[in-house]
Amino acid sequence: MINVTEHLHIPPWLPAGLEALPPTLLSCRAIPFADPALRRELGCAAHHASLGLVTADQDDALYAALDHATKFARVDVVYAKSFYAGAAHASGPLSGEILGVLAAADPQEIAEGLQALREYLAEHAHFYKPRAGVAANQPAFFPHVIAETGHYLSAAAGIEPGQPLAYLIAPPVESIVALDAALKAADVRLCRYFGPPTETNFGGGYLTGTLAAVEAAATAFAEAVLEVAQSPMAAARRAERDRA
Repeated sequence: MINVTEHLHIPPWLPAGLEALPPTLLSCRAIPFADPALRRELGCAAHHASLGLVTADQDDALYAALDHATKFARVDVVYAKSFYAGAAHASGPLSGEILGVLAAADPQEIAEGLQALREYLAEHAHFYKPRAGVAANQPAFFPHVIAETGHYLSAAAGIEPGQPLAYLIAPPVESIVALDAALKAADVRLCRYFGPPTETNFGGGYLTGTLAAVEAAATAFAEAVLEVAQSPMAAARRAERDRA
């Protein structure tokens, strides 16, 4: 098993003062030859025979890891949904915050896809929060950059596979303030917006551009989340024109 604390990849463009929150993979199962009726209900194509099922306690981290699996195995993401209210209110000990399902023609492809997913989830895809003392509030958020998308997230974002993507998620107020900062920081395009409340009551969006641009946007997003956490009531004062 991968030791998460020893293998975390911390992007160099992240601002100082952040603490990584590694996700937990709660279940990982394969069905070598699933029943045809079940495959149809899950949205499988005719050539899909085998399934891989995963749950985790961070939905956005798993969405990114599912996309990563499509780059390393002949698998498709046929089902991926977040659960309402988040991992703290999961329906069972293995439910977490999301269920993802990979499908393939061959059980070996499922095994390869799940291996790629597990490694990426453990090493690269995780939420962050401000370290104690950096901000009065410590929201968890997801400032993630994918250098080359697989065919799952590229389809979700409406871009070509292989394009860079900034995957930026935060709590409601932080997400709007920080997304505005990200869009102003670099030559990027908002290709999908997630307005709060989502199933887990977060918000954010997908941004695309050159790799350097999406990294700069993700830096600005993270810095803005930290700024809101430090000064959440910055606008709670009487306007200058109303003062005696």
